[in-house]
Amino acid sequence: MTSPGGAAGTRTDPTGTPHPDPTWGPLYRAGAWSALLFVLLVLVPVVLVVVAPLPPTRGAALLEYIAQHRVVYLTELVSFVGLAVPAMVVFAAVAVALKGVDQSIAAIGGLFGVASEVIALALGSSPQSLHGGLVVLSNAYRAADATDRPALASAAEALIAATNAVSWAGILTAAAILLLSLPMRRASFFGPVLSTLGVLAGAAGIVSEALRPVIGSGYMLYGLLLPIWFAIVGWKLLHVSTARAS
Repeated sequence: MTSPGGAAGTRTDPTGTPHPDPTWGPLYRAGAWSALLFVLLVLVPVVLVVVAPLPPTRGAALLEYIAQHRVVYLTELVSFVGLAVPAMVVFAAVAVALKGVDQSIAAIGGLFGVASEVIALALGSSPQSLHGGLVVLSNAYRAADATDRPALASAAEALIAATNAVSWAGILTAAAILLLSLPMRRASFFGPVLSTLGVLAGAAGIVSEALRPVIGSGYMLYGLLLPIWFAIVGWKLLHVSTARAS
């Protein structure tokens, strides 16, 4: 049955609690597997940070590091930037699943989430001085003579500063998590625990992304909460996609 005032196709149980529209099952499954891929793409560079030398944060030194550890750097770059793709699918799946609970919040949260990842892909960069343009500068730096290298190092410094500046894409991602987590409390298929975790992660993310240039290691709190939220959301979406419609 359709919930009163709810989205068309939204099912409710005898108590009136809305359930996800079962016709969107393939999207829920795609969101579940995308959430798993997101977590894996987060874990890969984390492991590399532990087992490989930490990249420097200054221009010339970073260009030399990229030249010497190209595979590591490119893997980290592709992982951090590439996770925007599965994140878009997750945000879309969560928004659709919640449309019977709160259409407006679900739509705004989903829009924020998808927009944030599109911006991230367009910028092609992420925190920790990861940017595809630095690979190009590294190639030029190695081929340049001593006269041209200072200019290339200065260009790298400017790109590093821009990469590590406040990211509107990151703020929108955190805002999307916060908004989508609010109606989860009223959705039995997500529940209050995930809702609370998402609100904490979203609030911490907004503060962390806004203060990223000065917050230092405080960013790690958000960095831990983010993949945990995605992992639990993925598990919930997988359960929703496989549950038989009542």
